[in-house]
Amino acid sequence: MPIISRIKDFSDDLVKIRRDFHEHPELGMQEVRTSKIVNELLEKWGLETFTGIGKTGVVGVLKGNKPGKTIGLRADMDALPIQEKTNLAFASKNPGVMHACGHDSHTTMLLGAARYLSENKDFSGTAIFIFQPAEEGLGGAKAMLADKLFERFPCDEIYGLHNWPTGELGKVTIKPGVAMAGADFFDIHIKAFGSHAARPHASKDPIITASSLIAQLQTIVSRNVPPTETIVLSITQIHAGTAYNVIPSDCVLSGTMRYFDNELAKLVRKRIKTIVDGVAKAFDVEIEIDNREIFDVLVNNEKLSHEMLKVASEVVGKENASIREELVTGSEDFADMLNVIPGAYCNIGHGGTLPLHNDGFILDENILPIGASIYAKLVETRG
Repeated sequence: MPIISRIKDFSDDLVKIRRDFHEHPELGMQEVRTSKIVNELLEKWGLETFTGIGKTGVVGVLKGNKPGKTIGLRADMDALPIQEKTNLAFASKNPGVMHACGHDSHTTMLLGAARYLSENKDFSGTAIFIFQPAEEGLGGAKAMLADKLFERFPCDEIYGLHNWPTGELGKVTIKPGVAMAGADFFDIHIKAFGSHAARPHASKDPIITASSLIAQLQTIVSRNVPPTETIVLSITQIHAGTAYNVIPSDCVLSGTMRYFDNELAKLVRKRIKTIVDGVAKAFDVEIEIDNREIFDVLVNNEKLSHEMLKVASEVVGKENASIREELVTGSEDFADMLNVIPGAYCNIGHGGTLPLHNDGFILDENILPIGASIYAKLVETRG
């Protein structure tokens, strides 16, 4: 596997950096320590740095020794609110916070590319290294865009990547065009009337209301969305009650919708509202909906997807780089950046097998020089 030799030489340094990030994970918009280390390393390597973009985001700028295009490279930095159960020697020291999605590795890969390119500026154009906060549903990409990311650092193309625990190290896949789902998060607050559990007739039971509402919401996809289309609607939380003998006054349902077609998403949002209003009337209660459109659909540029795959194949070999046909119902806020700048986003397989967002997730660190090499070669090839 032809990893860039210089990156291979300092791969042990990348492992140390990644383990430090893993041991000290930070939630979205709280990546103060991570951002500080990223900025210090970039400055050490001679990059021009900018901090506080999107609150805790960092941008590094490096010019090559020849004129050319400006290539953006992006990595996310935030962790998840999960209690780690890996028993690793460098497991999280922050209770209830874990890098269970591998963003610590993405940050490290991009740092590896920055170090290599700073030592060897024999590339055309300019490289923009974007270290983004708060990818996990907290709007980090939107926050950086609101701080005029691309007005301040215009890019001709932009690229990102994600580790993928397939058990197969170095298998790179990309889906040109529509690739990952858009996502809504919603909370439904049922405001009813509580009573003693022995006198249910004196209540307007929010749990009974919620049970009916859940059942009806689950009919939306099966009875309103064409069977050939893909939409996921899931209720993931139910919060109600404090005692065995009390019918509560309130119940809150929370969940998510994942979609690939904006018009169908609008249809589902409308049906949720109609059903909620109907159930509220039927049970004589008040129901409020708070729906947030968190992620847009991620759409890879067709041409640049193939260009990215070509570059990746130079690192992992043509036999390990392929076009992916299936859609991913997970979401990624890099979609917001791709709505502004043409680019592409790929997945890199590694030896781990537990899924992302699992409390036992373990990253195969052999992926670090692979990702760093792909990032670096994108600048060298596309600049």
